[in-house]
Amino acid sequence: MRRLFQAAPVAAIATLFAITRIVAAAPADRIIRGGPIVTVNPAQPTAEAVAIAEGRIVAVGSETDVMQHKGEATEVIDLGGRTLVPGFVDGHSHFFSLIDVQTQALCASPPAGTCTNVADVIAALKQVQERRTLGPGKFVMGFGYDPELLAERRPPTKQELDAAFPDNPVILVHVSGHGAMLNSKALALYGVTAATPTPTGGVIGREPGSNEPNGLLFETAFLPIFSKVPGPDGDEAIALLKTGQEVYLREGITTAQEGATMKHQVDLLRAFADRGELKLDVVMLPFITEIDTVFAGKLPANEPEYRNHLRIGGVKVVMDGSPQGRTAAFTTPYLTDGPAGQKDWRGDLSFPQPVLNDSVKKVYDGGATLFVHCNGDAAIDALLEAHRVASGGEPTKPRGTVGVHSQFIRRDQLEKYKAWNITPSFFTIHCFYFGDTHVANRGRAQADFISPMKSARAIGLRPANHTDFNVAPLDQIFTIHTAVNRTSRSGQTIGADERSTPLEALEAVTIDGARLYGEEAKKGSIAVGKLADLVILSDNPLTVPPTTIRTIRVDETIKEGKTVWKRAPAPH
Repeated sequence: MRRLFQAAPVAAIATLFAITRIVAAAPADRIIRGGPIVTVNPAQPTAEAVAIAEGRIVAVGSETDVMQHKGEATEVIDLGGRTLVPGFVDGHSHFFSLIDVQTQALCASPPAGTCTNVADVIAALKQVQERRTLGPGKFVMGFGYDPELLAERRPPTKQELDAAFPDNPVILVHVSGHGAMLNSKALALYGVTAATPTPTGGVIGREPGSNEPNGLLFETAFLPIFSKVPGPDGDEAIALLKTGQEVYLREGITTAQEGATMKHQVDLLRAFADRGELKLDVVMLPFITEIDTVFAGKLPANEPEYRNHLRIGGVKVVMDGSPQGRTAAFTTPYLTDGPAGQKDWRGDLSFPQPVLNDSVKKVYDGGATLFVHCNGDAAIDALLEAHRVASGGEPTKPRGTVGVHSQFIRRDQLEKYKAWNITPSFFTIHCFYFGDTHVANRGRAQADFISPMKSARAIGLRPANHTDFNVAPLDQIFTIHTAVNRTSRSGQTIGADERSTPLEALEAVTIDGARLYGEEAKKGSIAVGKLADLVILSDNPLTVPPTTIRTIRVDETIKEGKTVWKRAPAPH
């Protein structure tokens, strides 16, 4: 350094010091102090204060040092003993579901909803019909029903839906999002009859002793309907997105995912963003069947930058179905019958292996990031095979590939993920919502190894974690809680050996989430130069008793230095 200064012209040295003084003297817009600051930065795990200027973090450290950035107009936020953490990065959800939760009936069982029997489900559908004044011929939609949790251990039948809604088509979506019950009017509108063959990778329930559809459709039998489900459009849809995004903001999420985006949804989200309405970053993943229209016939590629907080960050491919819906693909049979009563049932791949290979190759050839839905171990085998074929002899080449869910991954597959640079985005919230179901369907040993966060980290993987909203409620704090505690609805521990530490669980929804999108250099931890995406929590998840993490509240969400959501003060 001495030689450098000796060789530098005097004028250059003067300029250098002038610039240094300007940077050092530039006042912060905001300074946050007065409580624990968990940085998720191993080089500086904690701090006393953080300074923000022009949307970025400009100082992290002791209060004495950070307060040197205070100017006359600097706002100083006193945490009052509360905790500051990085903004939460969503590992996988469906942002467009914000419209569904505002326009459809919530038919989930407690604690996500209130339905405990078939009559409750029908009543919820009736309520949304009345609230939205859905006259004859209008679709009545519901979501979240779980037959395993209803008193009758079954969904409403086609006949029950016909009787309750004689003049309306009804679609009641399963909690997995991978299937639905339809009444006769809905089946007729979509042309599902006794002559309709069951497609490869799909399920069509039939009436006993006949080919007459009983209303149950899953996977590829439901996918064509799912892509055409009627709903709000245009200005109404944009208005619902505007109000609905608060669901993400109040959970502390500053980067969200739209995890299987259809072309019309891409267009609506772009219109919404271009109006300047988005208050958080949203990463869209066009569904593989939509890429020709989304990318105008070109090979798919990521958009490197956000435009008004929105960008395409990859492509979504689906390998199988849902374990709680018993459509996930396994190499061994379920312990229970299939969703349509199939015996010795293992589930099916969504598409034949050659089709999956071609899909993955198309994504890799374009350079887009591949996000693959896979739940059962047979589906994970299919992902690995498609990756091997599409990689052209270079399976270890880093491509950013993400195994979304990867719940029932085997240990040998986990090792292959590490060797081939595939990152899992796990789903530990399943331990609570569906852990008991998994024990019944797959047995204790497999259920205990779902979303194996501890084993993945032990071999050097950095898994993210997610809710898959609206499969489960959007709740990042509860996601952390389930990674640490792994308890089911009934109180069973689902895989004690796979429990995360609170810091590991926090990392999975911050810095490890940012890695999924290649954004770890600017998001996911509290460090100088990064975006000031931050969350103020009512307590510190690293120090409260682990079983009480779920009681922590998000009090304030800060996106690029600006408060975008704040909890209203409690009434006196």
